Amino acid sequence: MFRIHALICGGTGCTSSGSMPVKEALEKELKARGLEEEVKIVQTGCFGLCALGPIMIVYPEGTFYSMVTADDIPEIVEEHFLKGRPVKRLVYDEAAHGHAENAGASSLSETSFYKKQKRVALRNCGVINPENIDEYIAMDGYFALAKALKEMTPDDVIKTVLDSGLRGRGGGGFPTGRKWMFAKGSVSDKKYVVCNADEGDPGAFMDRSVLEGDPHAVLEAMAIAGYAIGADEGWIYVRAEYPIAVRRLQIAIDQAREYGVLGKGIFGTDFNFDIHIRLGAGAFVCGEETALLTSIEGNRGEPRPRPPFPAVKGLWGQPTIINNVETYANIAQIILNGAEWFASMGTETSKGTKVFALGGKIKNTGLVEIPMGTTLREIVEEIGGGVPNGKKFKAAQTGGPSGGCIPASLIDTPIDYENLIKLGSMMGSGGLIVMDEDTCMVDLAKFFLEFTVDESCGKCAPCRIGTVRLLEILEKITSGNGEMEDLDKLEELANYIKSASLCGLGQTAPNPVLSTLRYFRDEYIAHIRDKKCPAGVCKKLLSYEIDPEKCKGCTLCARQCPANAITGSVKTPHVIDPEKCVKCGACMEKCKFGAISKK
Repeated sequence: MFRIHALICGGTGCTSSGSMPVKEALEKELKARGLEEEVKIVQTGCFGLCALGPIMIVYPEGTFYSMVTADDIPEIVEEHFLKGRPVKRLVYDEAAHGHAENAGASSLSETSFYKKQKRVALRNCGVINPENIDEYIAMDGYFALAKALKEMTPDDVIKTVLDSGLRGRGGGGFPTGRKWMFAKGSVSDKKYVVCNADEGDPGAFMDRSVLEGDPHAVLEAMAIAGYAIGADEGWIYVRAEYPIAVRRLQIAIDQAREYGVLGKGIFGTDFNFDIHIRLGAGAFVCGEETALLTSIEGNRGEPRPRPPFPAVKGLWGQPTIINNVETYANIAQIILNGAEWFASMGTETSKGTKVFALGGKIKNTGLVEIPMGTTLREIVEEIGGGVPNGKKFKAAQTGGPSGGCIPASLIDTPIDYENLIKLGSMMGSGGLIVMDEDTCMVDLAKFFLEFTVDESCGKCAPCRIGTVRLLEILEKITSGNGEMEDLDKLEELANYIKSASLCGLGQTAPNPVLSTLRYFRDEYIAHIRDKKCPAGVCKKLLSYEIDPEKCKGCTLCARQCPANAITGSVKTPHVIDPEKCVKCGACMEKCKFGAISKK
């Protein structure tokens, strides 16, 4: 029996900031002090508050240590583990992160970051060791699969998922139960269950975190889905750039086979089900379900025309259901707790919770799971801690390259499928990028277009050619050569691409352009008419000036300029030659007197 449990985050975020050296230092210190039998180290998945990693939580108190280093370990062991006095300088201080009203919160559940969260898909992340099936079972793992096989018919399972209101968490929000029902109704002696773990949106890491922190939840759900539709084989398509997730998935599959919850005769029934992993090579288009299936089959990842839909003709021509990681992560809890329990959360048309990856200009970057219907203001200001450095919130981009932006004027919008679509955005897989006043919305649209142009498979002309033409117009505008007619061309071309493209990548690629035009048209006009970037981002529209009243003639700016564009004598005001200036900003960055401004 251990006196203390020390949970150390082993997700990608904390691993990259040094959680493994922290774990190794703790192991070494415990051994040196003879405490191996008193303190248990548990390497978990992501706790969520990625901005503060490496994170360690010490139970039974639940003390939340943030930004721990290997050098801190001897003090933690001495003061906390031996003397019972938490090391206050390492305990997360909410007051220092913009939450003075909650100063003194020492456990994760007490923090503003967690108070409004409701963890369903993430319930085990940061709680259990994902590489130990016994810990998953101790949290009611595989009980839902046993219940489905022993107490429910396949139709009962599908009805429960239908009645719960669970919709696909990977993009369009199609009802999960209906997808399963269609696949069950397709007659075939071979069917497949596929997990889409090809998370390609910039700034998105929801699925990765679930796979790293609770892989058995996905395996159990896929087995339940296999029982529901009559499939005996599953495939997880996961990107090779997720090495920790891939390794833990394989460990989980091996353990599940050893325990008999994957394989033949599961729980003494005649139900057989096994799962394989297929690594993706990083193509964004393979997040589209038909392109994903084509890639699993060993071919170049290109989408197929629909219909027929995968539920009728999918992997190797057989009926197939495809859901993403987060969708599956909800299934076992729905089976165990009932459809009514899940449907009691969220809104009328968007049930349950949604996981978001908070990124961009926000204090608390990380992973959050909130009930559908939570407002954008609650996410940004309360959970996220607001925009840093005293800057103003300008907009939030949801859905990545496939989504659109929500302006500050609509910050009180409840987040659900229908509201986001009305605003010209979409839920997508759950990336939520926050932008402040220093963000150029034209440049933002250009950034996402550059991504989709690179990621287009090229199979259909509207996407292959149309997105390139969109990008060319945006580049023309941001370089100061735009014309007012270009705005009409952007809208006309964007709507054509949306209606004529073969798959979801092309159909949604214009969304960032259309939404920024809708809410920030004045910025486009400023770029065109005034030849100015209001946010001061687009280099070709910038100019740097030296205020002669403030310039002391120290010559530091002239020495830093790579283009020799600054002239002037010692102790006399200097001047920037706009013809030579390459607009790198090195002069303004180095000026100690605030004499240089960007316009």
